[in-house]
Amino acid sequence: MLIVKSLHIIFMVTWFAGLFYLPRLFVYHAMASPDDRVGIARFCVMERKLYWGITTPGAVLTIVFGVWLWKGYGIDGGWLHAKLALVALLVVFHVYLGKLVTDFREGRNRHGHVFYRWLNEIPALPILVAIVFLVVMKPF
Repeated sequence: MLIVKSLHIIFMVTWFAGLFYLPRLFVYHAMASPDDRVGIARFCVMERKLYWGITTPGAVLTIVFGVWLWKGYGIDGGWLHAKLALVALLVVFHVYLGKLVTDFREGRNRHGHVFYRWLNEIPALPILVAIVFLVVMKPF
């Protein structure tokens, strides 16, 4: 089970790194000049590779190994239900970022760089802190 725990942590860190960095790429992409076709194309490639090549596999494997740990240890409690609800919010955030990747790729971006700066900080950071709190403290 130690190997499963270790793999779960590795994939979770991979997923969260993508969730934190992808909105930062959106900031730079939104700030790019419309005349900079090469730069815009580069951002599209970076966003696609980060989302589909790193973040999504990290999310899927985090969930798979999380379920494996849950079934292996039979953990139960209110804190776990709260944690799973927060993880579900992260999955929704992940899917929303995928929609934004598609919007940028198809030239349908409707937001400025300030929106993406806010998206870079909120909601992922508070949710991550809450999940870590629930796992470590198990308040209920």
